[in-house]
Amino acid sequence: MKILVTGGAGYKGSVLVPKLLNLGHHVHVLDTFWFGDFLGEHENLSKQVGDVCNVDEIDLNDIDTIIHLSSIANDPCGDLNQTLTWEVSALSTMQLADKAKRTGNVSQFIYASSGSVYGLKDEDQVTEDLPLTPISAYNKTKMVSERVLLSYASDFVVQIVRPATVCGLSPRMRLDVSVNMLTMQALTNQKITVFGGQQMRPNIHIEDICNVYLHFLQHPEFTGIYNAGFENVSIMQIAELARRYANADIAVTESNDPRSYRVNSDKLLATGFKPTKTIEDAVQEIAAAYRAGQLLNEPHFHNLNWMQTTEVAV
Repeated sequence: MKILVTGGAGYKGSVLVPKLLNLGHHVHVLDTFWFGDFLGEHENLSKQVGDVCNVDEIDLNDIDTIIHLSSIANDPCGDLNQTLTWEVSALSTMQLADKAKRTGNVSQFIYASSGSVYGLKDEDQVTEDLPLTPISAYNKTKMVSERVLLSYASDFVVQIVRPATVCGLSPRMRLDVSVNMLTMQALTNQKITVFGGQQMRPNIHIEDICNVYLHFLQHPEFTGIYNAGFENVSIMQIAELARRYANADIAVTESNDPRSYRVNSDKLLATGFKPTKTIEDAVQEIAAAYRAGQLLNEPHFHNLNWMQTTEVAV
């Protein structure tokens, strides 16, 4: 199978693409490579340095499946340049879906949305049928992209995944997501700063979210929208877990981030998917890689700071 992975050099893509290659697929990665190239070379891998907004430069003539990961990731980065965020994270989705329809050979479109589309929820379990109340440009672009893609459901298989916060090791690491960030703070500073601490966050290990995409690739019969998050824990619980493996102190300060929600992924589990990794696995793996000298606190592992310093989003 020939698969286009947009954003394939990113945090998730750098784990997903090798998995696709190991399964024997031919993979074409489209990415700006803002944060580097950690994919290496492979006879079945082609890489295109390009912007997903430039849809005319994307050749879909021999593509069977699109896995659309491209996005200006997370709220702070999305707010850095909201025009760019809407162009990359929403307009490009519409243009890519339209081109896929017109090209005619794309049979499957897997979209990486976000659990953050739900906004603030009081329900104990956030399920796929609840109304969406996104509160940031990033959230809103994900919601709009979902609705655009669902309008193409009669043209090709549409599978939308709403991941929880992803954690764990990747060649193109991110150290600005909660589990990874707090663990690295503990390892490098022996001190963890927690803002608030009681906010609940759903999480998913990076190996599991990439396996979710593989699961849908192999099961086109499961269409529509699916949550993907298997551990709902508080920020303080994450900090305590990081401290367990790094012997760090915890300092608590006030938070202006009101988001708190618990994701229910029973719909995904009903398709036969089974997670294999936990938050604790992620913390252990990060600590082991750091102590072995395999993981450094690199500037390009912090999305917002890197985009600001390199002026890629302005």
